[in-house]
Amino acid sequence: ATMAGNDQSKEGRIELAVQAYKNTKIASIRGAARLYDVPYSTFRARLGGRASRLNSTTPTRKLTDREEEVLLEWVLSMDKRGLPPRVAGVRRMADLLLAKRAESSSQPPIQVGDKWVRNFITRHPELKSKYSRRYDHQRAKMEDPEIITKWFELVRNTIQSYGIAEEDIYNFDETGFQMGVIGTSKIVTSAERYGKAFLKQPGNREWVTVVEAVNSSGWTVPPMVIFKGKVFQSPWFRDIPEDWTIGVSTNGWITNDLGRQWLQEVFDKYTRDRTKGKYRLLILDGHGSHVTSEFDQYCTENFIIPLYMPAHSSHLLQPLDVGCFAPLKRSYGSQDEASTRAGINHIDKLDFLRLYQIARQEALSMPNIQSGFRATGLIPFDPSRVLSNLTISGIETPTQSSQPQSSQETWVPETPRTIIQLQRQTERIKKHLSRVGPTSPTSVAIDQIKKCAELALYQAEILTDQLTQMQASAQHQKRKRQTDKSFITSSTILTGTEGRGRASCQEDVVEGESAEGRAVEKTRTPRRCSRCNQSGHTSRTCK
Repeated sequence: ATMAGNDQSKEGRIELAVQAYKNTKIASIRGAARLYDVPYSTFRARLGGRASRLNSTTPTRKLTDREEEVLLEWVLSMDKRGLPPRVAGVRRMADLLLAKRAESSSQPPIQVGDKWVRNFITRHPELKSKYSRRYDHQRAKMEDPEIITKWFELVRNTIQSYGIAEEDIYNFDETGFQMGVIGTSKIVTSAERYGKAFLKQPGNREWVTVVEAVNSSGWTVPPMVIFKGKVFQSPWFRDIPEDWTIGVSTNGWITNDLGRQWLQEVFDKYTRDRTKGKYRLLILDGHGSHVTSEFDQYCTENFIIPLYMPAHSSHLLQPLDVGCFAPLKRSYGSQDEASTRAGINHIDKLDFLRLYQIARQEALSMPNIQSGFRATGLIPFDPSRVLSNLTISGIETPTQSSQPQSSQETWVPETPRTIIQLQRQTERIKKHLSRVGPTSPTSVAIDQIKKCAELALYQAEILTDQLTQMQASAQHQKRKRQTDKSFITSSTILTGTEGRGRASCQEDVVEGESAEGRAVEKTRTPRRCSRCNQSGHTSRTCK
């Protein structure tokens, strides 16, 4: 029998022993414990008023057994539907149940801790945490200490030669997104699942590139988003910040021309007035769009010193890669997944712009940016931060927990989950009451009916929360469908302000044309005679 079944069977025997002792059918406590095969100490404590383990909560646990059972069923349900929740999602749902309990009891709400989900999984062998897909170990890690040392010598010499202040050091790079693909994350699934776990994806695999630049002090340069396409669409610019820039290319990747435009229209524009000294140091990789003669010439003419990292070393030497892009991808994946759970099955460009704004605000924070410069040994200048980590240790593969065994020996009263089960349980109670005396397990069955009502209420709270998310997403999708789309032709990149301005001009032109069309429609052509083709009479009155 399962552990839960043993506990319930034991609890039933304890209830019978308590009733038998209180009805003086058995004289001694030890005799009642021996007759009903229950531990003497447990039976004595129950007579003293201690609640059963099944109906009590450990003082260190914040959720009751009923609340944890509802949460467990929700996790397993989401897993079966191909949407196993992330650890953060399980924590959020636990906080929701605590908040609802606080509302009903007029107590201040509490929240679970960072390690609560791990302990929750430990308490429930039906669950385990695992990564949604295999961790990527394929990136080469053949770092050469001599090459890394020469890089830091180059950085130090460049800073000293040009007198570059720490506040004038920047890093820029581009990162790619498949708009509707949820990245790797730790999720909570059924313990019976083996192998890799998969999350349902919103479907759109179209590539988007975002160019980001950060300053060593912790602030960001406005981004440039590059979509796949040939023309701009006016809705793109409706809700983005005014200083954001959008570009287009045939495949959604950065091109030499877009790289030059970013340098001139974004980086130089937004950093020139914030320069402390004369020169700005720009750390970047050796991508083809960064090493063109036009790119280098513009840097030379505008006192920008580009410093190119060694090949295949960005995961060690680039602040954006080390401190920002990983949390940025995780944050976007979380927003993408939340949209999927809310019923959005296709992420388009408008959705991407909305989700990326949220993810960027969370990930490109001052602590993350400064941490990236610190971990790469740049600010403060400390090459040992990188050189000491060149020996990479392997990552342990998460072990698989054994599959729990379940069997059923004898009938044990179970909590009804449906109306039919509830009716059958009620009938059993009535039969027990009619044929047995006061030593029947009536109290246990009644408690289970109470538990059924509690489960229904908690599940209603979870469904209400999910419905609220779906309604918000549906409202957003409705606004998107009602938005008129007009195309904007441009040979250069456009900022949010420029895009909205051009869209507004085109709308004025369209409205003017529509007004002229309506005026023409109101003027009806005079009728003419079908015989002589003259106006003023018909064929019947023609002379």
